[in-house]
Amino acid sequence: MNRDLVGKTEAFLKEKLDGGEYLAAHPEAKAYRLEHTYRVANIGRSIAREEGFDETEAVIACLLHDVSYCEEFGENGWKEHGRRAAAIARPFLETLGLPQERINDICFGIAIHVDDEADFPGERTPFALSVGDADNIDRFDVYRIHEILAKDLFIEKSIDEKLDYIEKRLARLKELRDLPMGTKTAERIWRERLSFYIQFFEKLLLQLESSVEIAD
Repeated sequence: MNRDLVGKTEAFLKEKLDGGEYLAAHPEAKAYRLEHTYRVANIGRSIAREEGFDETEAVIACLLHDVSYCEEFGENGWKEHGRRAAAIARPFLETLGLPQERINDICFGIAIHVDDEADFPGERTPFALSVGDADNIDRFDVYRIHEILAKDLFIEKSIDEKLDYIEKRLARLKELRDLPMGTKTAERIWRERLSFYIQFFEKLLLQLESSVEIAD
């Protein structure tokens, strides 16, 4: 991996996020965005390594996938943030000396990572799809279990509400487990993560069920 190009990308990303008015006023949101970005970049690198993609390009693409969080989001800001990130990233990528076709593949992957649509021509290559795959995989890491339970005020729910919450989450997790990915590596990592989530919530469900009556 080319540490020089990756270091330049890290510096660009941090400069852009530091300049965002919303993130400046919400340091916890900026910290989260940067932490998430690094996790996605590490997942992207793992996919690239196993699939034979250029690791430097994969890490750069993932580092820049949410760079548009430096801007204020309008009405459709979240939906558009992949395309805006690609637009912000392209001029910077031009300074790195990468071949034009690689810049376009990186930008296309960034652009489509939210809703699978770009506002410029490109090909849905396994590399480009890996940006969104890495982003989605990060939604199901160990820390996210804590995060989602805290965000949804799980600890404050009644026992019946907790049981209902877990049953609904398990149903959704089982629907998502076989979601297709852009590469075999991403599919393997995704299914490992989802299987862990399902196991966690199944165990939590059993524990809560044993909290209300004597089991048969």
